[in-house]
Amino acid sequence: MQTARRWPVISALGIVQIFAWGSSYYLMAVLAAPIVADTGWPLPWVVGAISVALSCAGMVSPQVGNAIARFGGRPVLAAGCILLASGLILVATAPNLPAFYAGWCIMGLGMGAGLYDPAFATLGRLYKQDARAAITALTLWGGFASTVCWPLSSWLLDQVGWRGTAATYAVIHLLICLPLIFRLIPKEPQVRPEADQHAAGSASLVGHERMAFLIMAAILVTAGLAVTLISVHLLTLLQAQGLSLSEAVAIGALLGPAQVAARVVEMAGRGRHHPIWTLIVATGSVATGLVLLALDMDVPGLAVILYGAGNGIFSIARGSLPLALFGADRYPVVMGRLARPSLLAQAAAPMLGGALIAGTGAEGALRVVGCLGMANVALALAMWGMIRQRAEQPAA
Repeated sequence: MQTARRWPVISALGIVQIFAWGSSYYLMAVLAAPIVADTGWPLPWVVGAISVALSCAGMVSPQVGNAIARFGGRPVLAAGCILLASGLILVATAPNLPAFYAGWCIMGLGMGAGLYDPAFATLGRLYKQDARAAITALTLWGGFASTVCWPLSSWLLDQVGWRGTAATYAVIHLLICLPLIFRLIPKEPQVRPEADQHAAGSASLVGHERMAFLIMAAILVTAGLAVTLISVHLLTLLQAQGLSLSEAVAIGALLGPAQVAARVVEMAGRGRHHPIWTLIVATGSVATGLVLLALDMDVPGLAVILYGAGNGIFSIARGSLPLALFGADRYPVVMGRLARPSLLAQAAAPMLGGALIAGTGAEGALRVVGCLGMANVALALAMWGMIRQRAEQPAA
């Protein structure tokens, strides 16, 4: 498939990603307080629904990867849209907390089938080893999820309330995202059962591959904890350093532009370097930003920009490095396996972050997160050493 023909596919997936993230992961940032005000349900329970959804997403991720490897991405992403829409409708009509949580459980299944990892796996199956540029371009689209959906959610909230907002996103998934998937994502041939069994066997990791997988999983878990904790508690942590709420919001707003700018720079490189260098730069930038915050060096703006830039290109590294390490044939299955620990870590992070802040204060929490950032740098360097050693073996 020629590069020019990829843009309709990437654009369709990009729009789907914007609404998949905006109607799930980013939804409660706008709707949590209105839901509490309308229903009287406790805020921790309302916000906790996101953790439940992420847990559900993590549990089904390996099966999602296997399904993409066998059937291609189009039916799996379509199922993700339908599940997200179904869960949103249940959330919109929920008369009580159990029904509300049931809706988020269904949304979690949709997240497992519809967020970055399934989209990356789809691109890997479509374009094989040439998928890196497409993955980079897709993350550029995904970076606008909060930019688009937070204002949209706020406007819908004023017009139709929180229930109407959830229902509207369900309609968007069914009338916009689902047709885009069926019309613009190519249908791929189904792998025959015997070939599927062979692919599953070839996805088994041996020797250095198993170690590379474990290091990558550890990086994703550590990053999932740190990034989610910062995403949820950033304003609280900044205010604990003496900033007003308006100042904290203004500095926090630098995250999105920093992420997008870093992804544009990565895209300009056209994949000339090995993705391990993207991972090293990403983890180094994130760690530097977190350490600057932890040391309270009175440069919170710079710290947030560095953190945001690193987090922006980390999304590219998590999609492109497994493709380089494990090959295109095993890529969907490996991505599904890697997604589970990452999503479970993200599910646990808000609760762990709250307990950490309560137990050690904002300064202690930032020190712990800074240590997580530095640990990821060490893991990325260990991965680089392993890749270099493998590259030198044939010459030896």
